[in-house]
Amino acid sequence: MKKRFEIPSALTSAWLAVGLLLGPVQTHAQSAQTGPAVKVVAAGQKSVANFNDIDGVVEAVMQSTLSSQIAGRVLSLNVKAGDRVKAGQVLATLDDRETQTGVLRSQAQLQQSDAELRQLQIALKRTQDLKTQGFVSAAALDLAEAQYKAAQAGRDSAVAATQQAKVTQSFSKITAPYDAWVLETSAQAGDLALPGKPLLTVYAPQPLRVVMQWPASEKNTLPKLQDIQIQLGAETIKPVSIQIMPNADGISQTIGIKLDLPRAGAALNAAPGQQVRVRTAGTSQAKGLVPGTAILRRGEMTAVYVAQENGFAMKLVRLGADHGSAGVEIWAGLKAGELVAVDAVQAGMKGAHVAR
Repeated sequence: MKKRFEIPSALTSAWLAVGLLLGPVQTHAQSAQTGPAVKVVAAGQKSVANFNDIDGVVEAVMQSTLSSQIAGRVLSLNVKAGDRVKAGQVLATLDDRETQTGVLRSQAQLQQSDAELRQLQIALKRTQDLKTQGFVSAAALDLAEAQYKAAQAGRDSAVAATQQAKVTQSFSKITAPYDAWVLETSAQAGDLALPGKPLLTVYAPQPLRVVMQWPASEKNTLPKLQDIQIQLGAETIKPVSIQIMPNADGISQTIGIKLDLPRAGAALNAAPGQQVRVRTAGTSQAKGLVPGTAILRRGEMTAVYVAQENGFAMKLVRLGADHGSAGVEIWAGLKAGELVAVDAVQAGMKGAHVAR
């Protein structure tokens, strides 16, 4: 324990020199006990969960890259990156003269089929009357019925062609599939749109998730949902669900993990593409910790106040990981059993003394 908390001699001499810049040691030999009474804690090891910090990226669960289903020139792009759009809103329009011609052609064919069907229907009725009177044979009636049925099929085909032409013509307008934000645009007016060529990308603002990569070599230690925290700015978020990819990436040798974020609180401030820190807790381990409020930071220097016979003395320390409410890890600078001021600010005041 003693070996763990002592600062190497070379560092000690350097830090003591800097300590003169941090302020003089406060003792009661210099002033009476008229200053604040400061609580202290004994330096020692506590059992805390070990953890790993891994970079993650926020992405939208619903994100779509929109492209044209027909070839055509882009006439207008009605939105830009950062715009909010509603489901069904027209985002871009293409030159639809060719598709309009197709609609007119199919409508003309439908009218022709209607006319032929009406003519053959009249002929069938006349043939049926003549057959009743015995003027035509049964074969003639069968032929008239066959011609009428063929005309009906031709009309049905013309109706389908007309509907298809209208659907194709509707492809000249690129619409939003759902309420979304425009992430980026990949084309501008005048560009040639082709099937499969991206025009713009949209995403739904909610829900969001964080994607992280776990080393494939540590597959046996994959994290569990309850052991994961996501650091988003100054806020800590607990994911609501986890999805682990079944296979590792052959190039990066990592396993993808997707963490769904809640739809409330600090998660609402996240944005796709934002980088976050994902903390995964592991097995418990004994570490030397002090409260975060006990740490005094001056530039790049870090120190704590240690109780002395007549007050407090400043000691420079090296810090490790921050374990939140459990405290900050001390790598060097303290000895086991030393009494550390809980409030570094009060301990540095004139006349500060140990609370009894």
